[in-house]
Amino acid sequence: MNTPNKLTIARMIATPVFMATMIFDFPYHYLVSMVLFIAASLTDMIDGKMARKYNLITDFGKFLDPLADKMLTTSAYLGFICMYADKPAICLQITIITFFVLLREFMVSSIRLVVVSSGGKVIAANIWGKCKTVSQMAGIIFALFAYTLIKDFGIANTAFVNTCDIIICALFWASAVLCIISGAIYLFASKEYIDPSK
Repeated sequence: MNTPNKLTIARMIATPVFMATMIFDFPYHYLVSMVLFIAASLTDMIDGKMARKYNLITDFGKFLDPLADKMLTTSAYLGFICMYADKPAICLQITIITFFVLLREFMVSSIRLVVVSSGGKVIAANIWGKCKTVSQMAGIIFALFAYTLIKDFGIANTAFVNTCDIIICALFWASAVLCIISGAIYLFASKEYIDPSK
């Protein structure tokens, strides 16, 4: 197994640990969560660049890398649902956003399977998909940073907390919109492989 694939597997192993640090309360657990998430996100950037630079792209990696990304971001959203359990309005928003994110990911994964089984070439991620990923990472890191300050370091001023919550929701909704747009573009680009008569 080459190094990029090892990094991808390491990201998958880190994901449940990251989610556990979000959910379970212990000293500085949001700080630990943030560090783990940033480290896992960096492996995503590093393994891709390494695979392209040294011609280490494999079918195994093509399958595993997007799966690891989906695991990481989904675990973060699920962790935020738990985190905001005492704030029903925000919890509901994040639940809806998570639904759209999962809907998009399941749809794209299903289309990829159909395209491959039809003998077609897998459609590369478009700029909207890349923007979606960046926006998700930025929103999650900001939310973890904000709650590291609020919960771990006690900066619990009401105005500060409310402002952070508004920004977090705005960033998450922005990523949800990008999810929908990138998913719709991917669906349109694959329309020739989706035949309801078959």
